[in-house]
This record gives sequence, C-alpha cells and structure tokens, in this order.
Amino acid sequence: MAGRALSSNDTPMAEINVTPLVDVMLVLLVIFIVMAPLFAQALRVDLPQAEAPPLAEPRILDVELTRSGEVRVDHRPIDAAELPVRIRQFLTETPELVIRLGADQAVPYGRVAAIIADLQRAGAEKLAFATQPGSAAPP
Repeated sequence: MAGRALSSNDTPMAEINVTPLVDVMLVLLVIFIVMAPLFAQALRVDLPQAEAPPLAEPRILDVELTRSGEVRVDHRPIDAAELPVRIRQFLTETPELVIRLGADQAVPYGRVAAIIADLQRAGAEKLAFATQPGSAAPP
C-alpha cells in the first residue's frame, strides 16, 4: 500500500501503530522498577539519640451507665450522687487519670450529658468514650 498512489477508490489508512507506544511504556516501567529502591534509600534521617525512660501506660477508670440507669465505676455499682466524690479521690491518687465513659445505647442523651458534667465538676480533664466494634447504627 505504501508505494501506490491514491486513486478515487482508495481511502486513507485509519489504523494507529501502537508498537512504539508500548515500547516506550515498557522502557519507562523498567526505569521506575530499577530506580524505586534508590528513592526509598534517599530518605534517610539521622535522628539524635537520647536516654529516656519508657512512657507509662495511662491509668484508665471505667465509668459505665447501664440500661437501667445504674452508674458503675470500675464495674462496681455506686450511687450517682457519690460519683463526683469518687472521681475526686481517684484524681488525687492519679492526676493523669483517663476516664473512659461507656453508656448503653438506650440511655437518654441527657443522662449521659449530666454524667459528663459531673465528671468535669469533679476535675476530670481526660475523657474517652467507650464504643464496641460492629456494624453502623441503622439510619
């Protein structure tokens, strides 16, 4: 076809030769495969060395609200009015105390908010919320 002149019956060739494109892409792929380990080694950081004791695990105090409205501290039931006093005692013993609050799904939000306010009035600064892994709640 290359040597013939175009006549009225001939149509232009509408095919694309992809072989050079594939060749270039394979060469680039090989270059990136060879160079990738060199890029990873180029990111070295010379960190200073220091002697320090390992960080202590924080003390966690569990406060739970059951479906029936019972308040539990470290899995032991207590009176809700006694909660701030008990929290102050724990905080004087362990100032870096983390309080993990867990509430049943059926507990009204107002009750949970009241417990959070009691914990804050008692001086609690670190508060975590306990959850259970699982599927998302229905919309």
